[in-house]
Amino acid sequence: MNVLDGIRQNRFVVVGRVGMDLFPAPGMAVEDAEQFTADMGGSSANIAAGIVKLGGQAALVTSVSDDAVGRFCVNKLGHYGVQTTYVRSVGGEARNSLALYESRIEGHQSVIYRNGAADFEMTIADVEAVDYTQFGALVTAGTVFAAEPSRTAAFRAFELARAAGLPIIFDVDYRPYSWPSPQVAEEVLSKAGAMSDVIVGNDDEFGFMAGSKDKGLAKARALAGSSASIVVYKMGEHGAVTFADGQELRTGIYRVDALKPTGAGDSFMAGMLCAIADGHDLETAVLRGSACAAYVVARPGCAPAMPFPDDLETFLADHPGPAEPA
Repeated sequence: MNVLDGIRQNRFVVVGRVGMDLFPAPGMAVEDAEQFTADMGGSSANIAAGIVKLGGQAALVTSVSDDAVGRFCVNKLGHYGVQTTYVRSVGGEARNSLALYESRIEGHQSVIYRNGAADFEMTIADVEAVDYTQFGALVTAGTVFAAEPSRTAAFRAFELARAAGLPIIFDVDYRPYSWPSPQVAEEVLSKAGAMSDVIVGNDDEFGFMAGSKDKGLAKARALAGSSASIVVYKMGEHGAVTFADGQELRTGIYRVDALKPTGAGDSFMAGMLCAIADGHDLETAVLRGSACAAYVVARPGCAPAMPFPDDLETFLADHPGPAEPA
């Protein structure tokens, strides 16, 4: 299996959550808002939407609540062109996750509701229903492993993807509120990382898997030297270090007047994957992912803020270029 060849097919099966986002007007605090805009959220769904907007194909594998919010999420997936064949509605008390966040940096608040999350009801049967031969690569984000039965189902999806010859692309995406304990999260996320071909995470996330932040870079380097073909170690405003083929590529960020911090990681992943699919070398792909992240944080929303190809090319043409990496 060649990892880059799989990505270059530009057809992704994405495993993980879709939810509803609510956000007030730019600059407005949630507690002072009288109106909110509703759109789609959830890391995996956002990545899938970003891929489709940039010209790729993506299908989401997840479960949603059998209610108005679940149907809202399915409708939004359709709006963004994400395939919903493998989205299953579940009854009972499960509910889709809800995120309320602000379009402001100073005093920014994000409030996430994840009790009894519907996406955690994804089962082995759900992932076994997928025809993996129709895709070039599998993508997922770490939250899918935070609870059962989703955790076991996601690991089963990894096995099935591997058997079908698909590379596994893993965004660590550690969200403490979703996990029963840090110890469980460290063990499970490390297991997922060891099974993955491409790993993307920030310095806090790699530090968490390594036991402390000062060991995170060494953890990323070790993963690239053992199990993973590509590891991207993101450092916020200080750029990123990408490990691949025994090399370390350091890249900077595209500085913008940020409106909010949310959505950057999802847009980065979509942008990097689509850039590889479009034939760019890895360093350029990481830079284009960084440009997508910058584009999103300067606009309201997550999925609606992600760029189309013309948006990205205009941004790159008008921007003075990436900052020098740290």
